[in-house]
Amino acid sequence: MLTDPLRPHTSYDRAAAARILFDLAGDDLLRPVAPEVGERRSIEFREEVLRPAGGSHLTAGQLSYVLRYLQPCPTYLVTSASARITWRDSDGIVNVAHTGPLGATVPVLAREAALALWRMLADSAALARRTAALTRDERAILAATTTDRVPLDIFRTGVDAAAKTLVQHAYLAGQTTCTTPAEFARALLDSGIFNTVAGTWYWSLQATTYRRGIIPASFVTYAGQVRYSVDTTVTLRALKDAQLEKARTLAERARAANVELETLLDDGHGTTPSSAAQYAGLASGERPRCPAQVTHEVDGRRASVLTLVAQAFVETFVHLADLVEVVPTAAVAAKEVPASTSEVFEVPDMTCSHCTRTITRALGELGVAPPEFDLVTKRVTASFPSDEVRDRCFEAIRERGYTVVPVT
Repeated sequence: MLTDPLRPHTSYDRAAAARILFDLAGDDLLRPVAPEVGERRSIEFREEVLRPAGGSHLTAGQLSYVLRYLQPCPTYLVTSASARITWRDSDGIVNVAHTGPLGATVPVLAREAALALWRMLADSAALARRTAALTRDERAILAATTTDRVPLDIFRTGVDAAAKTLVQHAYLAGQTTCTTPAEFARALLDSGIFNTVAGTWYWSLQATTYRRGIIPASFVTYAGQVRYSVDTTVTLRALKDAQLEKARTLAERARAANVELETLLDDGHGTTPSSAAQYAGLASGERPRCPAQVTHEVDGRRASVLTLVAQAFVETFVHLADLVEVVPTAAVAAKEVPASTSEVFEVPDMTCSHCTRTITRALGELGVAPPEFDLVTKRVTASFPSDEVRDRCFEAIRERGYTVVPVT
């Protein structure tokens, strides 16, 4: 009897996972907001202006990605960041992001806000207690339905997604009346943009476009709030439908061959694999919905995990705006990276299990055993058989949109 390669876990249940996550969050997740974030401090960044390709408003790499992997999105709808920045956050971890009209303050403060909320999650006795009380069936549902599987990691990823939402949409700040990062963050929250992203973007679209410094969207301002343009709404729907169709096609191929879906997933750029894996478990005709976006009724009021996280993130971000000074660093000569056989390297834009799996696949194609990951420090430890293989692995990771920083 053939098994269903797409349903190795009979516990796949998005509605049940949504309820479990909401119960784990309770009404005190990330409360009180504006947590202890330390004293006033200054963070330096280094900036590299992006250079558009001839005849385009996008860089050559961005344009290639859009034309090859982001169809049917028209290039005119894709907005590029103006610069790429690197910096070390208050934990000493290297970061890479892109900036728009509001400058480096947005990504730097977004990272600091995420760190503050991550610390709250890690220190939450209530979350630890609720996690320990999960039944075996509830754990199985989370493992089968979510990417990160462990409650703490799931909520950490949610905070990171909120940060990315703010940073990417800040590329569009020039299409609004907002003049400061704090004002812009509040406008996104009040306008429901965090919920809009969760409901309209397909799974992994944020990660792959964020790394490349682009956003497939435009804003219109109405009654003091920002909204997606009609073109944006139509395009995001078409992009999501295309991903669903890819997932269904791969699902049928896997069933016909009676092989695991993972064997058909790698498309070379880290988009279709994760989307297909997320969507393959959907019932026929079912459309995906972010579990964190699902609303639940508690004591006569409706709430969602996404709303709790977005509110906490924005309020923390605004609080930090008065405490953290973001300044450009003095230009220094770039250090030549030695051709060492160091097995440790940093991937600044690696944030979740989706990233680690993409990198593991990239290295595996070149015969390198699965590496060890530390998502907190963004460090990867791998065993390379030679300098040549190491260099090829680094290039393969970069081709998937990530940054590689050798540790010497």
